[in-house]
Amino acid sequence: MENTIILVTVTITATILLWPRLANSTGWRAMITPLASIIGSGFLVLGPILNDSFGMFAPLMLLILCGVAYLFGHAIRFNIAEINNGTPRPFLAERLETASSWMLSFAYFISVAYYLNLLGAFGMRLTPWNTPLNARLLTTAVFLFILFTGWTRGFRALERLEEYSVGLKLAIIAGLLVGMGFYFTNRAVEGALLLNPPTVTGWPALTLAFGLLITVQGFETSRYLGETYDAKTRIRSMKQAQWLSTLIYIVYIVLLSYVFAPGTMKLTETAIIDMMEVVAAILPFLLIAAALAAQFSAAIADTSGAGGLVEELTSHRLKPRDAYAVLVAVGLLLTWATDIFQIIAYASRAFALYYGLQAAIAAVTAAKTPRLHRAKWFYGALAILGFAIAIFGRAVEGG
Repeated sequence: MENTIILVTVTITATILLWPRLANSTGWRAMITPLASIIGSGFLVLGPILNDSFGMFAPLMLLILCGVAYLFGHAIRFNIAEINNGTPRPFLAERLETASSWMLSFAYFISVAYYLNLLGAFGMRLTPWNTPLNARLLTTAVFLFILFTGWTRGFRALERLEEYSVGLKLAIIAGLLVGMGFYFTNRAVEGALLLNPPTVTGWPALTLAFGLLITVQGFETSRYLGETYDAKTRIRSMKQAQWLSTLIYIVYIVLLSYVFAPGTMKLTETAIIDMMEVVAAILPFLLIAAALAAQFSAAIADTSGAGGLVEELTSHRLKPRDAYAVLVAVGLLLTWATDIFQIIAYASRAFALYYGLQAAIAAVTAAKTPRLHRAKWFYGALAILGFAIAIFGRAVEGG
């Protein structure tokens, strides 16, 4: 019965999301890009990690994580508005903007490795060849395919996949939440809900949370949609994407954290599959479909974004395909020298540096504007927080 309801939910949600009137709406299209980026990969790994580490406090930790991300989003929205005002920016702000763009391109290098290592792990998960070696081989093959495509044809044809993968991903997430809701309700009726104590506390818990920033990252994509949407639309859509993603994440983690005991399942990058097998038989297959489509399209988007940034930052001295080659080299190094949890921490630290630089830009700009002198302290503190996350963020210890 649950499987049928889940499939109906997925079908109805996908139909609504692909409805032309909604799909072509300016506000929706502006919001769906950051929304899909925020929840696309984090949804696959965040629940098991938080449940295993923080137990009954997992929803609180997630709320804090989303809150920190919202504050960084506030700094980026401030910068969007200031650029739109046309007021000359301080020299230091311009230099920091260049540094932050370089940092973002480097963060994209790591995030692509994160996406494709997830793709490799989920791609092998339900096959007879489910080993770390084979997952890495699949990841390597996809990296080489991306490099070949980027060097020979470009990504324009593949970028259309993004439109369909976003709808598929959100529809499957809706089905997953419905399935988890049934399971949670049944456990509650049976009086079998769990209040698990955290397994990580104090400073280790804080640094672990720092290392998970990548799982709520993605809202900054609104900053770079200026050729498509005006500043007001981008600011509004970023807020809406962060609000909605926080709501979805909190519902998800509440439904998960009080029905699974930490340690009962091995903490791996595909642990969510083991959990969802208990909830409903159809969910593992849906999750893998979502993972393959979403991670591949996200990798294409970030590879293309990194190439464009590098070309712009070098005044066209380097072509996008030069950046693609470096990106693939970095990705293959991370794939074979580390594990997915280390890559998550590296990506989190790289994006924290980018967010810290964006907050520093906001602080410098506010300091030069008399009416915003108080704001400079807020943005300055936010910049320090970003740099602290970059320094102290650490990886989860997988099983």
